[in-house]
Amino acid sequence: MNSNRPIRQLHRWTSIVFTVTVVLATVAVSVDAALWFSYLPLLPLAVLLFSGLYLFVLPYRRRAAERRRPLTAA
Repeated sequence: MNSNRPIRQLHRWTSIVFTVTVVLATVAVSVDAALWFSYLPLLPLAVLLFSGLYLFVLPYRRRAAERRRPLTAA
């Protein structure tokens, strides 16, 4: 689980960045700013998608690897 720590940290910090960009985009669009402000949250959202999918699949990959591992007699 130690090797997944950077991915988990990236996911946590990206979620904070995503939340801030959504709030900023909402405020900017409500005061009739440029429409491209509404696209700002898409980049952190894409990072969240891929890191979240990776973290979601981890337990299933671990279980599959444990099932493939041969039992050794002690």
